[in-house]
Amino acid sequence: MNNTDKVRMDQWLAAVRVFKTRSQAAEACKKGKILIDDKSVKPSHPVKIGESIEIKMTGITRTFLVKGLLAKRVSAKIAVDYVEETTPPEEFERLREIRNNPFALRDRGAGRPTKRERRDLDRLKDIFDDSI
Repeated sequence: MNNTDKVRMDQWLAAVRVFKTRSQAAEACKKGKILIDDKSVKPSHPVKIGESIEIKMTGITRTFLVKGLLAKRVSAKIAVDYVEETTPPEEFERLREIRNNPFALRDRGAGRPTKRERRDLDRLKDIFDDSI
């Protein structure tokens, strides 16, 4: 096991494969998408074992529990020993709804919607959101 005393947040997120690269993890931290105790953290924030990390991504909030510290990227089989995803199933259901939303689809090459089409889409979205 590769445990160290201190690991930066961006290093750990990349090492356990939440983000593809460390720079993507650092950028998410800078934009305030990484939360611990409802407070955004810097990329240099030290990760602690047992900490719960919330990550806002693609319309949902994913939650991870730190099971171990890892500074270097390792294989996916080893990385699962250091993190546990505790995201509730409702969040993934909401993601499926967002992806399957028929109002967001537009034919390739159709260009941007006109002002009238945009207003019609907004009305349909409001009706759809009210029904949920």
